[in-house]
Amino acid sequence: MQKLKRAASRFLICVENKGYTVSLEKRKIYVALPNSMALKHGQVRVIDESGEDYLYPKSFFLPITIPQSLRKAILKAA
Repeated sequence: MQKLKRAASRFLICVENKGYTVSLEKRKIYVALPNSMALKHGQVRVIDESGEDYLYPKSFFLPITIPQSLRKAILKAA
């Protein structure tokens, strides 16, 4: 299942962390997991500083595109 999560993940950069300063760091890249129900409610599922995935406001993040080689390295380290 871990490989499935990694294959479908995307990357977001945190631009706001109000109310979540322990869980999220501004300007840090996070792995987001697909969750269509969360998106309908204006949220995204992100693997945060605890190493677990939680829902956060979508407005706290911006999507980023990174080269495939860097993508693999980030997911391997996650």
